[in-house]
Amino acid sequence: MVGAGVGGLATAIGLRRAGWTVTVLERRSRLERYGTAFGLHPTAQAALDRLGLGEALRARAVRYRSARIRRPDGKVLAALPLERVERKAGRPELLISRPYLIDALLAEPDRLGGTRIVYGQRLTDPDGLGADLVVGADGINSAVRTARFGTASGPRPVGAVAWIGIAGYETGVYGETWGAGRFFGMTPVEPGRTNWYATVPEAAAAAAATPDAAAAQLRAAFAGWHEPVPQVLADTDPATWIRYELRHLHPALPAFVDGVGRTALVGDAAHAMTPNLGQGACTALLDAEALARAVAAHGRAALPAALRAYDGERRRSAQRVAFGSRHLHRFMTARRPALRDALLGLLPG
Repeated sequence: MVGAGVGGLATAIGLRRAGWTVTVLERRSRLERYGTAFGLHPTAQAALDRLGLGEALRARAVRYRSARIRRPDGKVLAALPLERVERKAGRPELLISRPYLIDALLAEPDRLGGTRIVYGQRLTDPDGLGADLVVGADGINSAVRTARFGTASGPRPVGAVAWIGIAGYETGVYGETWGAGRFFGMTPVEPGRTNWYATVPEAAAAAAATPDAAAAQLRAAFAGWHEPVPQVLADTDPATWIRYELRHLHPALPAFVDGVGRTALVGDAAHAMTPNLGQGACTALLDAEALARAVAAHGRAALPAALRAYDGERRRSAQRVAFGSRHLHRFMTARRPALRDALLGLLPG
């Protein structure tokens, strides 16, 4: 296993449950518990249940049941379909802090028991590992993908920069506000805190020399927007904000597995996407559970068939989500939003 993020750890747990001996290689010197909230769709929650992780995750997650899409002046344009998702699936969307999710994956010895996590390992040659199966869970810049599948597919910028952070209070105003070329979102994450995220065009977000300069830049981008957007940015410490360039994997890979049946990709290594649908962690968890299930069902002697089954189950589904997220990003960040807002106004509010 290459990569000790959400997808890598979940895959390691699934393979251990299937009777495999697993070693996880992680390029960082330690696991970094950074980040804010992950959304867990009911399908991802079901995958976690099959991995034996559902109860641990639900203990720290919060339910996400009501959110709205607004204009910068605060006018509500539409409701996010959270209630419809819950009615259809029989369980609500959940939100969980990324550090809690990582901790839950690492928590109990019987999940990762016997699994070695080797830190500070930067992979150069998957063939040199001598493993029966190599799983690339090493993110959008995947060394496993490059080694096995070449560079035709790779990280591509989408022309926007994002920030994420945590406010030390509950705003009570959740959902997203869509402006011209930019948007701002807020979700619950745990009692007494609010997860927030913001995206602006790359041209309006030149790299700032200091956190204070970056804060001034972002606050200016959302000046005059409805409360509590300006207040959230005023009240949170810029030193805790995370800034990153939005990228996705393009073009889509022709396969998530190699032709000889010894390598598979999961998560961002296979289908990195923009965050607009909030499905990055969900698709990684679905990949992990599907790969482990396919390997368990086919057995060690039929590994190529197992990987083909995994690819058949996950590739088109994950790539549809990635495609939808990219196009939603374009819709959300329209530079002339009047038509977009009019279309949203036709939806239930």
